[in-house]
Formats: sequence, structure tokens, C-alpha cells
Amino acid sequence: MSVSRASTLRLATLLLAAFLLPAAAEPPPAATTAWLPPWNPPPKDGEPFTVPEIDIVADLHGDVVDPELTVFFAGNQFMVVHDLVEAFRAAHPEYTRIFVETLPPGVLEKQVEQGALVVGNLRVALKPDVFTAGGKRLDELQQAHHWFSSSEVYCRNRLAIMVHQGNPKHIAGLADLGRADVRVSMPNPQWEGIGRNIEALYRKAGGSALDDTVMKTKVADGSTYLTLIHHRQTPLRILRQQSDAAPVWYTEAYFQQSILHNPVSLVEIPPEQNVDVPYAAGLMLDAPHPAAARAFMQFLLSPAGQAVYRRYGFEPPQP
Repeated sequence: MSVSRASTLRLATLLLAAFLLPAAAEPPPAATTAWLPPWNPPPKDGEPFTVPEIDIVADLHGDVVDPELTVFFAGNQFMVVHDLVEAFRAAHPEYTRIFVETLPPGVLEKQVEQGALVVGNLRVALKPDVFTAGGKRLDELQQAHHWFSSSEVYCRNRLAIMVHQGNPKHIAGLADLGRADVRVSMPNPQWEGIGRNIEALYRKAGGSALDDTVMKTKVADGSTYLTLIHHRQTPLRILRQQSDAAPVWYTEAYFQQSILHNPVSLVEIPPEQNVDVPYAAGLMLDAPHPAAARAFMQFLLSPAGQAVYRRYGFEPPQP
């Protein structure tokens, strides 16, 4: 099933559920509603209209009409977007209309190839000026498609395990995700580069047996849930205790625990079982706004740009 089709079906299901609720039904508890995305501050200008779980667009940011800069970010950087764009505008006040997407890299790649993204009833037909992904994936895209005129590594990240606050299942490491009593939320490797990284860590921690248990046996019995957009679905599954443990980027667990102060805990993965992944940005050869794209690429590596990434737990571009 396509991502756009799946999004439409999920929205239809939520709308149906809303109509089936009794008229006098109580609203959900405030704490539960507060967990729901979007987790970024909204734009200030305009009539606000966000209905949790019904009308919400969490991963399309900013000005979709006639932007002066369009950036496609791998979704796990959604938390930096507000501060990063504000800091860029402060450094470059000549650029005011900026549009950013924070979706899984596999979805962004298909959007570039097909020329548009469809989310529910919305169609976005914008070309990116800057495209970001893991360094290895960006190199693969360049070899396959020659999309970029230049590229730069601008930060690094590692993996961690997100669990519910207090770690009730006593998850100590990746091997525990193979236990029958542990429900795992796992990014689908078909869409998410992190999925392939996590499978490599399973093999480091427990050989192919652990990888097969989590990704085959437990997927088949339903105790591993494969997400379509892990940086949104996984935290909610942990918060709602639908899943017990989830391998995530360190910065995602750090954001939920230490910045949003949501009831999750972070379990570190030791360096010998972890990965150190560079994030790279590519300036598109056919960028509609090449001057703005060059300015943004330079800003990512500037002290102001790097300060935003440090604030959210990312590591500097060089180890």
C-alpha cells in the first residue's frame, strides 16, 4: 500500500471514529492530548486550526506558496526545524518564505522522482533546493541520479532505545528486544534508512538469530510493529504503551524525554554495538533557488546553525 493511500485510510478511520462517538463524550485527558504531534511551535501568522488526530499536518513546515527556499530533511530532524529556520532568517533576512518537509528519506526520494507529494487531499508539487539524508544514502543517490552539485556533512547521530518512563520491562540492551514479552516498534527498512542501521545492530548484538527474531518471527506474530513514519508513530506507541521498546535515533529519545518532558526513558546502546552516522545535505543541481540553497548549506555549518543541532543532542560533523 502506498504511503499516500495509507495516510488517506488512516484519516478516514479517525473521522469515522469521531462521528461514532456519543455526543456527550468527554474529551481525552489533557496529558494524552499534549503528547500528540505536532511537536514544533506553529507559525504565528494566520488562523490556527489544528484538531488532534483529525486535522493535523506535522511534517510540512512553513510557507508552501511561492517559497524562497525549500528543504527536504530526513524526518528525524523535525525537532530542529523551528529554531533552525528562525536562526537562518535572522542571519539572512532576505529570505522570509521558507518551506521544509521532514518525512522518511524513502518518501522524499519518491517525491523528487514523481514531482509531487500527496498527503490526504493535499498535493505539494515543489522541487527541493536542498535534500538531506544519511551520508551513505546521499552518496548512493548521487551515484545513481547525479542530483547534487555539492554536498556537506553537517552533523552526526547514534542510536538508542526508547522505553516507557521507568523502563517497566527492564530493557537493558538490544538483545532484550528479542524477548517474547517485549513489544517492539520498529521502522520499516523499506522507507527508513534507520531500519537498515538497526538491523545491523541486531546482528552485532545477537547475530542473525536476533535480527530474524525481531524482524521475521515477531513481525509475523504481531509483537514487532513496523511503522510508516517512525519519528511520529514510535513515540506515540511508547507513550500509549502500545509498544514496550523502540530503537530510535538518540536525538528522538532525548527530545521526548529531556525537551518535551514526556513520560519516556532513554536506554543507551554501548559504543561497540552502536553506529556513528553522518548526516549530509546536498545542493540540488536543478535547485529553483540556488543562491538561497548555497546560503542555507553554509549556514548549516556556521556556529549559529551548529548551535541549534547541539541544543537537540546531535553531534558535530567531525567525530
